[in-house]
Amino acid sequence: MTGRELLRLIGAQVCLHATMAGMRLATPLLALQQGHSPAAVGVLIALFALTQVFLALPAGRCADRHGLKRPMALSATAASAGVLLALLWPSFAAMCVAALMTGGATGATVIALQRHVGRSAHDTGELKRMFSWLAIAPAAANFLGPFAAGLLIDHAGRTPADLLAFRVSFFALALLPLASWLLVRRAPEQPPSPPPAGAVPTRAWDLLRAPLFRRLLFVNWLQSSSWDVHSFVLPVLGHERGLSAAVIGTLLGAFAIAAALVRVALPVIAARVAERHVIFTSTVVTAAVFAVYPLLHSPWTMGACSVVLGLALGAVQPMVMSLLHQITPSHRQGEALGLRLMTINASSVAMPMLFGTVGALIGIGGVFWILGGVLALGGRAVLGLQIGPGDHKA
Repeated sequence: MTGRELLRLIGAQVCLHATMAGMRLATPLLALQQGHSPAAVGVLIALFALTQVFLALPAGRCADRHGLKRPMALSATAASAGVLLALLWPSFAAMCVAALMTGGATGATVIALQRHVGRSAHDTGELKRMFSWLAIAPAAANFLGPFAAGLLIDHAGRTPADLLAFRVSFFALALLPLASWLLVRRAPEQPPSPPPAGAVPTRAWDLLRAPLFRRLLFVNWLQSSSWDVHSFVLPVLGHERGLSAAVIGTLLGAFAIAAALVRVALPVIAARVAERHVIFTSTVVTAAVFAVYPLLHSPWTMGACSVVLGLALGAVQPMVMSLLHQITPSHRQGEALGLRLMTINASSVAMPMLFGTVGALIGIGGVFWILGGVLALGGRAVLGLQIGPGDHKA
């Protein structure tokens, strides 16, 4: 795959992911303006991730059967249709449907693109480099989508944040999936990988029989939970420290920027360092940061921890994706990606509730210490991510 082709695929993911990110900002604001309760808004936000839990495995099987273009066409159509529904009927019910459709479309896009990019690599070094570049797309989309939506909501109407402004914002977001499809429609499809002759029908859960796949999924869950606990607990911890909303937002922004910057540098790092060593270093650094985070009170020291944490956790996903493609049979890579995405999104829905319960019982600092301890114990699992002769894909 040439650099230009990879750039088009990155742009395609940015466009479709930005649609969801923009809707995740615009729909809660409109719902609150219409008088809906914070609890209802919380349900609305959860729907963006909920669809990905249930559609991840079917989306993975679809990618295995049809490659890149058909899943991308379906995703772009679903995302645009969902946003247009909210544009035409800006009710709470329509926004919930839009959240389900844009969230599901984004998940299916991620799986199809990751599978295509992984199958395009010629060796392990190229695999790591390509996933490092592809991992920049969500960070860029999470900036572009909310920024564009917020700008239009404030300035595109007769008055700031009137219904016309929201509709203009929805219309602009509905165009992004079409741009995504235009970017991938000329991409060359990879040759299909049919199952071996005589292979018996399989289920996605059969992949968990492979010890290395189970270990990789567990390690990925640890890192994803660390990301979730920081995003959920930091605002609560900052509130306890008396920090303003602007300062707390700056701390979260510093984390996101660091996670994006490390992915820019990762192609150089990945060429010299094995995947498990990057993940192990990230695990050790994250456990150490979680140990000291609750002891800090200064915004500057908390900001430094946020940056270090962003650098550590931002480096993990490309390494996980590289390992996953090396150990998964070619004809089941979409299924494996779907199982991974389903696990992460299910965790993102459930873990904040668990964190809140534990924090209420033992204090919010205890949540950091518990997860830091789990990470320290999980370091042994990371060291076991050694690919043996029998672990490579078929």
